[in-house]
Amino acid sequence: MAKKRPQTKATRPQLSDAAKAGGTGDFPVVGAREPCPCGSGRRYKACHGRAASHAATELVHRPFEGLAGEGDWVALRELVPAATVELALKDGLPEGVPSVTLATVLPMAWPALRREDGTVLLGLQNDTSSGDISRDLADTLQRALAAEPGTPVQGRRAPADSPRLQDLLDPDGAFEPVVHDGFEFWVQDAENATAEVAASLERANAAAIPTVKLTGVDSAYWCETPDKNHLRWVMPYPEEQLLDALARLHAAGRSGLGEGTRLVGSFRAHGLTVPVWDLPSGVGAEDVEKPAAEFAERLTAALASEAPLTADERRARGGLTNRQVTLS
Repeated sequence: MAKKRPQTKATRPQLSDAAKAGGTGDFPVVGAREPCPCGSGRRYKACHGRAASHAATELVHRPFEGLAGEGDWVALRELVPAATVELALKDGLPEGVPSVTLATVLPMAWPALRREDGTVLLGLQNDTSSGDISRDLADTLQRALAAEPGTPVQGRRAPADSPRLQDLLDPDGAFEPVVHDGFEFWVQDAENATAEVAASLERANAAAIPTVKLTGVDSAYWCETPDKNHLRWVMPYPEEQLLDALARLHAAGRSGLGEGTRLVGSFRAHGLTVPVWDLPSGVGAEDVEKPAAEFAERLTAALASEAPLTADERRARGGLTNRQVTLS
């Protein structure tokens, strides 16, 4: 049910040697049991490696909380192959930067790119080296804003005290994803791209699952696969409350989105729950707009119920829980 991410022949950007060792860039690579380069006489894992190890495992479970469009941030990070969003910065755009655009993925898996015209592209689907995606993305964004035009920005572990996206982005700025059929947004003149770039685009486009964002409800994405279609809907409600509500509707036979559709389970991603429906192959995005809006009304009523689950509802809840997949 998860998307395919585009593959390229290029090597993904690598962390610095110090980052691989868990360091901060101040020390060379050492093994965990070797003497710490700081000269303390202790092993690295008991000295500077201890803080680095803790930083690597400290996980922010809901990194996009507080941002406008949190559900769409999660969807673009985990579910949508090709999409872009114009970002508004809290302090405005720096001189020489016409725009900042969030992209699901960039060519060569670059974390960010400062184009020749000064515009900045920030990649969302890259691996991050710390447990806080928001902090890592903010660090990459800041470095991209200051990069020379025409250069990509490599990944690194952000300093622990550095800003997060919540500190850099305008809290009142709209977050309006534009879903694309392919990755032509990578280049400013796709028709005149070199043969190498054209081949890379062709490979990426071939791997992308056709996806459409619904317009009538928030953070719901239709996608097409060879055997059946799906609707994947990122929901902002507390997980336990949402599962109870879905179980109530499922047990009552009211969890579908029309004839031939079926609620089959959910993802758990970045602190939010993503229910998933199977749809017949002939059901397109426009066909589920009205059923999704009607389901949203039923869900609102179910979320408000405080009655204990019945036996049938508990069985339905157990089935949904057993089919839940954690993405992050």
